[in-house]
Amino acid sequence: MTVHLLFTYGTLRLPHVQREVFGRELPSEPDAVIGHHLGEVEITDPEVVRISGSAVHPMLVPSSDPASAVEGHVLSLDDAELRAADDYEVDAYVRVQVPLRSGRTAWVYSLAGA
Repeated sequence: MTVHLLFTYGTLRLPHVQREVFGRELPSEPDAVIGHHLGEVEITDPEVVRISGSAVHPMLVPSSDPASAVEGHVLSLDDAELRAADDYEVDAYVRVQVPLRSGRTAWVYSLAGA
């Protein structure tokens, strides 16, 4: 089984969202993405709004300040859980790999086109 690391900084950190998206709460470890800051994106997908409880979600955006960091958590996902995460995220996000403060590399959902 392949294990995928996914850095979460927004709604995928919430236990109720994890239960909806993955069918369970996932263990997580704190970490951070360096060289990024948070923005916001309005969500129009009614199912995602229903699951998250919010029409405004955080958005990871590359920063001009290389010392800036976004704190979050790393989840360990199997292939099916990574596909479920992809299905949950809207088109404003794209999944990319980023280096973390810990030295690991993880997938993260970031601003599409950034």
